[in-house]
Amino acid sequence: MIDAIIRWSIGNRLLVIIMAIVAGAGGLWAVSNTPVDAIPDLTDTQVIVRAPFPGQAPQVVEDQVTYPLTTALMAVPGAHTVRGFSMFGDSFIYVLFDDGTDPYWARSRVLEYLSQAEATLPEAVRAELGPDATGVGWVYKYALVDRSGNHDLAQLRALQDWFLKFELQSVPGVSEVATMGGMVRQYQVAVDPNALRAHGLTMGQLQQAISRGNAEAGGSLIEMAEAEYMVRASGYIQSLDDLRQIPVGVLADGIPVLLQDVADIRRGPAPRRGIIDLDGQGEVVGGIIVMRQGENARDVISAVKQRLDELRPGLPEGVEIIETYDRSALIGRAISTLWEKLALEFLIVVLVIALFLWHFRSSLVLLITLPLGVLIAYIVMYFQGINANIMSLGGIIISIGVMVDAAIVLIENVHRRFERDPPGPDEHWQAITEATLEVGRPIFFSLLIVALSFLPVFALQAQEGRLFSPLAFTKTYAMAASAGLAITLVPVLMGYFVRFGKNRQGKTRRDGGPASRALVTAYRPLIKSVGQHPWIVTGLAALLMVSMLY
Repeated sequence: MIDAIIRWSIGNRLLVIIMAIVAGAGGLWAVSNTPVDAIPDLTDTQVIVRAPFPGQAPQVVEDQVTYPLTTALMAVPGAHTVRGFSMFGDSFIYVLFDDGTDPYWARSRVLEYLSQAEATLPEAVRAELGPDATGVGWVYKYALVDRSGNHDLAQLRALQDWFLKFELQSVPGVSEVATMGGMVRQYQVAVDPNALRAHGLTMGQLQQAISRGNAEAGGSLIEMAEAEYMVRASGYIQSLDDLRQIPVGVLADGIPVLLQDVADIRRGPAPRRGIIDLDGQGEVVGGIIVMRQGENARDVISAVKQRLDELRPGLPEGVEIIETYDRSALIGRAISTLWEKLALEFLIVVLVIALFLWHFRSSLVLLITLPLGVLIAYIVMYFQGINANIMSLGGIIISIGVMVDAAIVLIENVHRRFERDPPGPDEHWQAITEATLEVGRPIFFSLLIVALSFLPVFALQAQEGRLFSPLAFTKTYAMAASAGLAITLVPVLMGYFVRFGKNRQGKTRRDGGPASRALVTAYRPLIKSVGQHPWIVTGLAALLMVSMLY
């Protein structure tokens, strides 16, 4: 079958070249559309559930929220681990799923089981899902700084929460914009317990009165003079005075007791658990861009930067957005380093072929087939969903040295045959076919064996599998592509580029170039001496083994 493929490829040279061009164009498209990141994502498929229970101690949160939710979510299909964490006022549950589980299918199943567990939770608790992101989704970070001193931390926090956050969450690929630092402004009601006791009121009555006083009431329609008028009662709190005038009770003589009679009404910051400092110059407000799972990190960061540039003119005077973390720089350095090493390997291979065979056109065969094999591997990467990172591109790089072996052996065999018996113009393609058939089959299967050498890596599970499987996949794809090109495109390119018989003086071309002949001249006496004194080689091998042991 291998011989038939070689004969068909040489017989249909134009079709093979067209197919190679199409494969190269598809590979370039895959390179430009494959997601790029610095490191592979090692996190499990997981869904995070947050259930706030304000003001409650961790033990109460554990008994009334975490335990009921954990026991309910343990029945979710595909979930192998459920972890619950209770802290002051909050409960977090992490549901980890089997490898290969679709993250959005997992989220829908968790929501299904959460709806069943809500009946067992306290009335004030509402469980919600975390963002559809992973542990490596933190891709960009910025800080809001006021250089003029006209805006305090509360105003900067409001600007982040009500302007920047909403705009950035609409960027494609962004899962969440998390806010850090600053002050969250609140209406604060500081109750006087003595006044509350004197009027015979309770905290529950105050809470109900505030809730009723901050509500809208809608009526029906009134038709007058062929026009309809909507009836509504506006009750939303707009200022501190609106809050102060809320009635909370009635005295014996019918005089209402207002909220300002039993409490001090003021604006103030919400309690906070941490601060954000920038370069030791003081507190600032920050934002974290969390990327959605499976997105292209470099494209998401670029879109976020573009949106921030559009939003800067709308900021108050003196307020600046300062970039504090940008993963695209790390991604760019990692990818550029790998591509530089790849280009260096291409150059070394071409120079070695040109130097030792003394025939530059033969090196063009490698210069074409080697990048084409990498592009074909990229096509498979794209459709399999493997993103370009250090590990996946590393698999391609470590396979370069073996990918060129097939073409080198084929080119060397053609050179040897042409130098021994230079063919005429009419016998050129026949000689190429015969030279390729001599070594084509063993080369193809040897490359396949090397390609399958990473099969044990595919048996790794969990984080080890997610770390090393991209490397094994890309190396296997690159080697398989090289094996296929060795029996299809390489013979065709050799037929076009390797053309020589006798030189201008009518003498048959000598084997290889000056470097190759010099090595053969130096190597031949060594082989002859080894054949005459085999005990020397045996002693050297034994000495090497002993030195390795110690």
